[in-house]
Amino acid sequence: MNRLLDRLQPYPFERLKALNADISPSADFAPISLGIGEPRHAAPTLIEDAIKGAMQGLSGYPATAGAPALREAIAAWITRRYALTLDPATQLLPVNGSREALFAIAQTVVDATRPGATVVCPNPFYQIYEGAALLAGAEVAFANSDPARNFAVDWSQIDDATWARTQLIYICSPGNPSGAVMPLVEWQELFELSDRHGFVIASDECYSEIYFRDEAPLGGLEAAAKLGRSDFRNLISFTSLSKRSNVPGLRSGFVAGDGALLKKFLLYRTYHGSAMSPLVQAASIAAWSDEAHVIENRARYRRKFAEVTPLLANVLDVALPDAGFYLWAAVPGGNDVAFAQGLLAQYNLTVLPGSLLARSAHGSNPGAGRIRLALVADEAECLEAARRIVSFTQSR
Repeated sequence: MNRLLDRLQPYPFERLKALNADISPSADFAPISLGIGEPRHAAPTLIEDAIKGAMQGLSGYPATAGAPALREAIAAWITRRYALTLDPATQLLPVNGSREALFAIAQTVVDATRPGATVVCPNPFYQIYEGAALLAGAEVAFANSDPARNFAVDWSQIDDATWARTQLIYICSPGNPSGAVMPLVEWQELFELSDRHGFVIASDECYSEIYFRDEAPLGGLEAAAKLGRSDFRNLISFTSLSKRSNVPGLRSGFVAGDGALLKKFLLYRTYHGSAMSPLVQAASIAAWSDEAHVIENRARYRRKFAEVTPLLANVLDVALPDAGFYLWAAVPGGNDVAFAQGLLAQYNLTVLPGSLLARSAHGSNPGAGRIRLALVADEAECLEAARRIVSFTQSR
């Protein structure tokens, strides 16, 4: 048995389930969950139609690199979204969702035979980053987010000796859970560190198409191009259809960037059995080629957040994020677990304690005292959840 499996920690939702095992939710309220970030808007009809029309594709094995038509559709979307021109044959690959690819990149990049192999993660973070690093045989170093700077990650917490051992860094912008977008100056800082120490930057951008400002979030490839790094050296961005197009069950996304890295990544994926189903490829072409459903989806999130955020701001320390579909709220009293358990017991409402999304590092757990609220349900259910939180908070 692989002994590295023993290093994995339970997923946040498993930990929450254990914490709530002895709680009996109030039967006076219908259950509502704002815990899991799973899009629950309806999938676009055009995607369903594309799947139905591609059934004949099941008679052949798909290529791991994906069909040329899919790679070209992705490249065209990148051009429209970021004004960048990528080579579809060498600078991008379709993947079975960003989660699978974020895990696999560590297995491709990390050389555990080098002493002190390290992967750097933001904190709080998406737990796949940590698990991928540990199963690749690396150590994990955390850089905490700073509420005083719109939850920007404090990369200065990583010392020079750790940077020298770093082989991979995960970035999440827009961030999970805070929704903060990393500005160009921070990208420049990380690119300079990458040049100095040779580590790979994995930029998780799965929330990039749900945003609340007039300007779309800055992407990693876009930042590189603005800084004259048109070869995207040591940079790979990860994007998914799950949030953008409300199809988490499709398991479709892409990686793009450094062609030399992607050549190695394709080699790993060929052995790993990561080819995308022809049905999913057809649906993905339809999704990447259409922006109308994305604009409609974004408008729906904007309406929900415009209604829910001011309501919650009356009782919690919370503000509209830059992007994403989470609210990252500080709770009165600072005990996020007790607050979440009380909500479940009294109002049958599930939220995710922030401390479960982070690790204690540099003397603190940067998720402690906060809760993550996933506003993924319809407007009426999200508003009802907000009213319950207001009543619960006022009663305390």
